[in-house]
Amino acid sequence: MSVTQQEEIRKTQQYELPVKKENKPSGYDVYPTHNIGSGLIFEGYESLARELSNSSHIKIDGYVGVLFEDVKQQLNVAFQKIGIQPKWVNVNDALLSEEEVNQKVEPFLGGDDPIFGKLTHLQLIDFFNSDQLKALASENTVEPVIYYGVGASLVPVSGVNVYFEISKNEIQFRSRAGTVQNLGASNAIDPKVMYKRFYFVDWVVLNKHKQRMKNEIDLLVDGQRSGDITWMKGDDWRKTLSRIVEEPIRVRPWFEPGAWGGTWIKDKIEGLEKDVVNYAWSFELIVPENGVIIESSGLMLEYSFDFLMFMAGQKMLGSDYEQYGFEFPIRFDFLDTFDGGNLSVQCHPRLDYMKANFGENLTQEETYYILDCQNDAKVYLGFQEGVTPSVFQEALESSQKNKEEIKIEEYVQVFDAQKHDLYLIPPGTIHASGTDNLVLEISSTPYIYTFKMYDWLRLDLDGNPRPMNIQRGMENLVFERSGKSVKEELISKPYLLDKSENWELYHLPTHKDHLYDVHRYVIQSEVTINTENKAHVLSLVEGDQIRVTTKHSSKVFKYAETFVIPAATNEYVIENLSPNPALVVKAFIK
Repeated sequence: MSVTQQEEIRKTQQYELPVKKENKPSGYDVYPTHNIGSGLIFEGYESLARELSNSSHIKIDGYVGVLFEDVKQQLNVAFQKIGIQPKWVNVNDALLSEEEVNQKVEPFLGGDDPIFGKLTHLQLIDFFNSDQLKALASENTVEPVIYYGVGASLVPVSGVNVYFEISKNEIQFRSRAGTVQNLGASNAIDPKVMYKRFYFVDWVVLNKHKQRMKNEIDLLVDGQRSGDITWMKGDDWRKTLSRIVEEPIRVRPWFEPGAWGGTWIKDKIEGLEKDVVNYAWSFELIVPENGVIIESSGLMLEYSFDFLMFMAGQKMLGSDYEQYGFEFPIRFDFLDTFDGGNLSVQCHPRLDYMKANFGENLTQEETYYILDCQNDAKVYLGFQEGVTPSVFQEALESSQKNKEEIKIEEYVQVFDAQKHDLYLIPPGTIHASGTDNLVLEISSTPYIYTFKMYDWLRLDLDGNPRPMNIQRGMENLVFERSGKSVKEELISKPYLLDKSENWELYHLPTHKDHLYDVHRYVIQSEVTINTENKAHVLSLVEGDQIRVTTKHSSKVFKYAETFVIPAATNEYVIENLSPNPALVVKAFIK
């Protein structure tokens, strides 16, 4: 498909995932793959049509964001080439009316709140008329028949289940181009409004559906590319997945510009589009929006991290599975403000507020690990002594109303950013990164719940004011985190925990309100680590590259790459391949 056609389908400057991995970068890899052996992944609609040629009933299901009409068109052409003319039945014909769907989802959309709703309890079947689903099965007796669209597997007829997967970044790129809609909607709307419904309704509903049908998928298709597909047999996919969760896992990262974004990612990471305004975020391991790429005979196929948890959550989390279930509880991401701007002054909700207002089981418990910084970089953290809620709120509201800057340093403390320091941001803490930092944000998994309270009167990349959440912030701020206690309690004090002639292990204590802890290894040659039946999340924060060896695999990771060691790995060895000591940060559930 041409670049112009891609631009019509998706609005972004980021590249599509290639079908084949052509070049192996010397450093950070934007397309990390897990090799599953040869001959297991196939390319193109023609090969898929041949695989399905003897099937009388086919159900093509998939995630919201898949262009099912395009799938129909291209697969129909492939069938015609081999002399087959299937009957196509769109399962959207069995959906409830758009008005009925809107009534069902409305309670979870947060009214006129531009960002926040509440996680739904709806199931996919709640969007359909059950009688009409039955009618689709009984009224279509001409063979072969293909039921297609989100929810196709709900049609009560035996047949081959084909599942079209799509990455979360591509869903958003397509929503910005207006080529996809929310579940049960007939038209595209403002992409930010669509994202809210994706997050609080569609993705919740469809992840439940994924979990339900994970063992029923006969063919898994990567449907994120504009003009091509890769696919594999469901049994082969499940077998490879069971192996992957016993070795190091690196998800496919993705990158986004932002109002305060910087230049570090653009300058340091190969394989990205350079003609962009900036890069603000790298989704290193934000698992609700990351996928895993598998590779066979050079062909790549991506599926969501959710499938790993649905299929093998116990192996992933070990002793923590009972508490967290399918929710992987740790995230790593980059915030790049090199030559950029300050982040908004913000806070995150306390746990009880998070549960009551948004329906989440976890809240946003962050830390800032300074992976790199330059010039006179700062971190904003905690209140000045004596700042009261009323005075602070009045200053924020006055600034917003009168469009006047405030001297935020009169209210919020400012610290010099130091490379490899860890700044602690438990829920309710006022904070921001200043310019000229590359922050490795280590956190519990929730990631959208930022209450921006002051944003330097800045506009977003579309030229619009960024939404403020002053009142929500005031309901969560902990004003006792002020004065001298900030430096004492919110800047981690590393200490040596253990050492040998080959390595040193430092503990970087987190706050008592953090569910995870942080270690840092200084590795001269190599170190052997036991998972103690817990998942570990690691990043190489100093050094060129390391080799991580487990019972079943050996993988090399480069500077700034993040990876997961599943609990089931049991033991792994990190070997320093750099001339100087390698520094590796590790986070794990307490």
